[in-house]
Amino acid sequence: MKIYFPGGKKVYADFNGFTHKTDQPVISGGDESSPAPFDMFLASLGTCAGIYVLGFCQQRNIDTEGIEIAQSHKFNPATKLIEEVNIEIKLPAVFPRKYSDALTRVAQMCAVKKHLENPPGFQVTTKFN
Repeated sequence: MKIYFPGGKKVYADFNGFTHKTDQPVISGGDESSPAPFDMFLASLGTCAGIYVLGFCQQRNIDTEGIEIAQSHKFNPATKLIEEVNIEIKLPAVFPRKYSDALTRVAQMCAVKKHLENPPGFQVTTKFN
């Protein structure tokens, strides 16, 4: 992954053939041309759960029309960190009720969530080219 600075408060990451663009809000000196890095992190939690829900439904030929995932966060003002993430899978009335618990379990298999539950170590260094 290559991280670089194209100008202003923008920070881009080239990874797996995609450029992931980030920017900062106007209040922080950015242009708001892209999500902030932390917003992308939060979105990765919901979309990760979403890909598991989607795969579950596709394997069973269940129509995903009307399925939504709502994600909310409990913020700790003292630590300035999110201390709880709530993910709610909203199902339409026609969704087969026999699969609702299984759908919850499959969403909990999200790889992003599992990495937070078992965090990697970090090593940050500097190097001159």
